[in-house]
Amino acid sequence: MTLVFDVIAMVAAFISAILWFMASGKSLRRVQRKEVIDEHDINRIVTAFNRNQILNGRAALATAISATAVGLRFVVQIAVGS
Repeated sequence: MTLVFDVIAMVAAFISAILWFMASGKSLRRVQRKEVIDEHDINRIVTAFNRNQILNGRAALATAISATAVGLRFVVQIAVGS
C-alpha cells in the first residue's frame, strides 16, 4: 500500500516540476519608455499572465497531491506498523 503512495508522490512531484518549468520558460517582452502600447500588446500581456497563472495553479495542485500522498504513506506505515 505504501508503494502506491510512493509512486503517486513521485509522479505528482515530476509533473509539478515540469509545469513550473513551463511557466518559468515564458518571458514577457519588455516595453520601452517611448513605445506606444496598443490593444494587441495589452492582449498579449494579459494572455501571457493568464497562461502563467494557469500553469502555476496546476503545478501547485500537483505539489499538493504529492505532499498528500507522502503524508498518507506515513499514516499507512504507522497504522500497519503498530
